[in-house]
Amino acid sequence: MTYPVSTEQAPHSLIGAALATPALRADRWLSVLSVARRWAESGAAESRGALTRALADLKEFERFFAYPGAALLDRLNGWLDDDDAKAFLRLAQRISTTIVSKKYHRDVNAWSTDEQEDDPLNRLPQAITHQKNTPYFEVLSVVPHAPSRWKLIHEEVAGVRRPEDDFVYQAVIVGNAPDALTAILLNPDIGAVVLYEGFSPDGSGDNPLLDVFRSVIDISPAGDDEIHVIRLAQAIRKIRPELDLYLLSDRNIESLSGRPESRIINRIFYQMEEPLELHLSILEGIRRRYRTPFFDNLKRYAQRPIATFHALPIARGKSVFMSNWISDMGEFYGPNLFLAESSATTGGLDSLLEPTGNIKDAQEMAARAFGADHAFFVTNGTSTSNKMVLQALLAPGDIVILDRNCHKSHHYGCVLAGAQPYYVEAFPLVEYSMYGAVPLRTIKQALLALKAQGELHRVKMVDLTNCTFDGHVYDTRRVMEECLAIKPDLIFLWDEAWFGFAHWSPLLRQRTAMGAAAALTEELAWPEALAAWEAQRKALGDAPSDQVLLDTRLVPDPRAVRLRIYQTNSVHKSMSALRQGSIVLVRDVDFEHVESQFHEAVFTHASTSPNLQIIASLDVARRQMQLEGYGLVANALQVALEIRRQVNSHPVISKYFRVLGSAEMIPDAFRASDLKDYNDPEMSWAKAIRAIKDDEFLLDPTRMTLSCGHAGFDGTTFKNILAEKFNIQLNKTSRNSILLQSNINNTRSDIALLIRVLIDIAMQIEQKIAENGEASRRAFQNQVRELVEDLPTLPNFSRFDDRYREDATGDTLHGDIRRAFYDAYNEAECEYLLLDSEEVDRRLQSGPELVSANFVIPYPPGFPIMVPGQVITPGIVAFMRKLDVKEIHGFNRSLGLKLLKRTAGDGAGA
Repeated sequence: MTYPVSTEQAPHSLIGAALATPALRADRWLSVLSVARRWAESGAAESRGALTRALADLKEFERFFAYPGAALLDRLNGWLDDDDAKAFLRLAQRISTTIVSKKYHRDVNAWSTDEQEDDPLNRLPQAITHQKNTPYFEVLSVVPHAPSRWKLIHEEVAGVRRPEDDFVYQAVIVGNAPDALTAILLNPDIGAVVLYEGFSPDGSGDNPLLDVFRSVIDISPAGDDEIHVIRLAQAIRKIRPELDLYLLSDRNIESLSGRPESRIINRIFYQMEEPLELHLSILEGIRRRYRTPFFDNLKRYAQRPIATFHALPIARGKSVFMSNWISDMGEFYGPNLFLAESSATTGGLDSLLEPTGNIKDAQEMAARAFGADHAFFVTNGTSTSNKMVLQALLAPGDIVILDRNCHKSHHYGCVLAGAQPYYVEAFPLVEYSMYGAVPLRTIKQALLALKAQGELHRVKMVDLTNCTFDGHVYDTRRVMEECLAIKPDLIFLWDEAWFGFAHWSPLLRQRTAMGAAAALTEELAWPEALAAWEAQRKALGDAPSDQVLLDTRLVPDPRAVRLRIYQTNSVHKSMSALRQGSIVLVRDVDFEHVESQFHEAVFTHASTSPNLQIIASLDVARRQMQLEGYGLVANALQVALEIRRQVNSHPVISKYFRVLGSAEMIPDAFRASDLKDYNDPEMSWAKAIRAIKDDEFLLDPTRMTLSCGHAGFDGTTFKNILAEKFNIQLNKTSRNSILLQSNINNTRSDIALLIRVLIDIAMQIEQKIAENGEASRRAFQNQVRELVEDLPTLPNFSRFDDRYREDATGDTLHGDIRRAFYDAYNEAECEYLLLDSEEVDRRLQSGPELVSANFVIPYPPGFPIMVPGQVITPGIVAFMRKLDVKEIHGFNRSLGLKLLKRTAGDGAGA
């Protein structure tokens, strides 16, 4: 048997195939279409032979999909057998474009076996054809029956459909467990799975695609239960947890229903005694995910005739539509935006601050969708989400291990909470003027240093960004395991503003906060976890040195661990939510003890007039991801992989531009797999598996750092050119690069536009050099050298001034950032020095020390190179002087550096 992803067939790398599995299908059909065109044009025998082989492979591949189905494939093979190239091309064109456009979801005619037939054989039931915009999905049936009986199952599915059904589905049938797992990996349309007890647990032939998931995701049974159906159900849940599962059994189902492990099954039926009830249960399961409590209610509210006597004139829209001067606003946005506005929390609406109705219901649904215990909607962005979590969990004097390069909201959160940040440094990428992520060894060193100084009890939290702006993804599970081995009650805040989509990628989910939390919860409950800890304690002894602890892969004591994990998520950054739509996800065993203070933090930061449309969009974004997120994310990954491949392999573009791979973005020490690039065609399955599972840092495939320095452009200039001349928008830049991001909104047309623009720019560069001669070539080379070689050294955090440190003689780095922040409010105690002045150089050399009075954050790179109370070093000044960016928060070039004055009582030398 030829499986869908083999080393001979995969057009890209193996890791790319595993990450973007559902996108493989369209590639195959477009390849068939390309060969069909050549056959129709030339009649060449080799093209016909290639099509014969391709269709044989497609037959194995397409059995995991309802469309195009056996009838259309047989018709296509018939045209091939009849040597009718034109008819073959017409049908191949129709099938391939239907698959790419997903027309079969909404157009019954796409299922026709003959475009001329009045009554096509493979058409959906006539009752369904009269329903417009009926959502479509597919149901996987895993059966013990011979393939000759599968037609009867299709007939049973068709027989229970009714005109009043609010969804329509087709069946996909397989006969064993490996094929079932392959189907849910390949087919994003599958929305439910029906397991007929008695199917085979084994398949035939090798399946390398399934092997990678077996290695990365533990899909073995949780316990000793050998029942095949439970094993398969557990595996499906770990790969695609959003799917509904139904079991048909001929055993004592009453007893089976009482087994704890059977709780993962939505409902158990006694064989096929109730086919209509199974059908209705499947629809109810989809309806449950489709329901959007707040959005549904808001639509109903907008349809009601309401008179408003509250302070929101724009509600109902009369002040807009009846105006002589601003009615164009109403025409632009349409009436529903205004009809769905209110400042009331009564009459069917709910309060975001204290939800008791549909907002509470929507948040609970979001928590289940993301694998959290609690979820909180935030309409002020993840900046506010971060400050809420920090204020809720930290008190004055607490210490937080904090990535110095994280978003400024974390630093301001420490100021608000009075917590003392212990800054840890990410590895630098000087050649691209950016930082990566914080090595685990650095985090452990900070914890052990605080332990040696007797302050470990004050450390309440580890706060990191996952993934970073530039795409560095942590091994979240390992970070938490090793930190908990040192301090078992640590709280973790993972800022996953950019990474929310990853929950719907089975491989990337393992590196999210909630994905790792689920794995850790399961792992710590196993007897093997305690045995591993006891074995390590015996091996290390009662008082291992810090060096030994740093060099050891630590495991925590499962009896002592308190899993307390928080994730903030900018839903608007990677899902279909309005701007500033964010969510806080909680998986904290002690949440009941901090819930009241968490709500106080919400009251502190959340607006009392939250935007109802943002709340509704969060509700809808959850619905979309639960029902089609798996396929959408796979497409986003495929778009990114294709951009990487096209840019880096193009003979002209690659001379001036390059999408940086793992080898450039992650130092060798953090890539045990030696993964260099996602599109490496020589990468083995073993390396792909090791990269995803074991590398300390993985690069988010959807975040593409495009190096533009070799084209003579700094990042800001190139970003502006793309926006102003070519209508291509992006956000983040560095001195010699821009950041491209693919998401669920991108299409292949976007790829084509980008590649065309890069070709045009590259050819213009070549033409300009050729026309202007040697002088132009040397000037271009000098410009490139300045951008790619003459780069400022990235400064690390220095230290807090001694007056903001409790123990100025100690080795630890934390300080009272809050007191420094408010000391700067007293202008009499502040001074300003121009950045390029001789006085700055004199003070750096002979004192008194320069102490920053505020945050200074250049964009790019976007991290604070100075924080309140920090001692300014020569390296920081040198970096500032080389910056050519216009946007520097906290720095007024005409006034200079704002400094906290030094006095005799400060306790520091001149």
